[in-house]
Amino acid sequence: MIPRTLFDADLEGFRDSVRKFLEQEAAPYHEQWEKDGQVSRELWRKAGELGFLCPTMPEEYGGVGADFRYSAVIMEEISKAGLSGIGWGLHSDIVAPYILNYGSEEQKRHYLPKLASGEMIGAIAMTEPGAGSDLQGVKTTAVREGDHYLLNGSKTFITNGQLADLVVVVAKTDPKEGAKGTSLLLVETTWDGFEKGQNLNKVGMKAQDTSELFFQDVKIPVGNLLGSMEGQGFFQLMQELPAERLQVALTAVAAAEAAWQWTLDYVKERKAFGKPVIAFQNTRFKLAELKAEITAARVFTDRCLELHLDKKLDIPTAAMLKQHTTDLQCKVMDECVQLHGGYGYMWEYPIARAWADSRVQRIYAGTNEIMKEIVARSF
Repeated sequence: MIPRTLFDADLEGFRDSVRKFLEQEAAPYHEQWEKDGQVSRELWRKAGELGFLCPTMPEEYGGVGADFRYSAVIMEEISKAGLSGIGWGLHSDIVAPYILNYGSEEQKRHYLPKLASGEMIGAIAMTEPGAGSDLQGVKTTAVREGDHYLLNGSKTFITNGQLADLVVVVAKTDPKEGAKGTSLLLVETTWDGFEKGQNLNKVGMKAQDTSELFFQDVKIPVGNLLGSMEGQGFFQLMQELPAERLQVALTAVAAAEAAWQWTLDYVKERKAFGKPVIAFQNTRFKLAELKAEITAARVFTDRCLELHLDKKLDIPTAAMLKQHTTDLQCKVMDECVQLHGGYGYMWEYPIARAWADSRVQRIYAGTNEIMKEIVARSF
């Protein structure tokens, strides 16, 4: 085995505490949450009390001032346990950093402690019915009128959409412009004109609330613009997307590792033609091939994590990482379902859920086709 040198004893101790928390507070209830279409708010509050939300935020804003490795540990443990309903990663390591990196001091002091405690749940609204990976195609508008903006439009496929109290909304503050007319706004879901649509019925990730959002003349104070001026939104998005794609990769590799281990355990116990399935050469060779590919992906991901910690993870490298690890995740899940046989297609088996959950990883945070385009443009 190749040791993970980025994680010292303190981090492994933290990993143990996260794992135990998830075993006690999430795993027993996840099946019910799949039926409910969302996890409980109580889980968020308990996580906030233990410092599992927004751990990288400075102490002055309610966090614990940890580095991103602590967030990586949380994401990995959630993914390994198959607890795909828990949307902490987006809340803690996408929404909160937008506020920390681009928000005013007033915005930071008002919102970040509430996100860190779980009092508020965060979401980011980029995708629209007619604009997915192409963010320049956004049609939602925020037109300034005096001391506020009027927000109009709709979003879809929004993670944490039903539970969200605060949403970072991508909108056109200058509809005549393309990327230069895009801004990010902090929008509270209780404001008049903000409506949450249906909780979408997805193929996988059934415990994660994923929603449509609608805005009709939502009044947003000018002070809730992210950044010092309008038109900075596209730049802000491009700066933060590598970190988002690293997060997807971290969860992809952790999920693949877990699926491989479940399958190894299964084929040692399951018998066919009078002997364990592991006794067949095809089984051993498949598992050996997957082990090699997962190990290579783990090394690539950890190196990118190291680059991110040094603020050196660039856009093309993050795109390569996201594309490679999520393609591999889907391959691993498919092969592992096959090695489970008919039981691999039964929802009560973790591998079936992991297989269904994995497919969207190649779509969100920019489709893998867009990732290839980003890499090709860097030649």
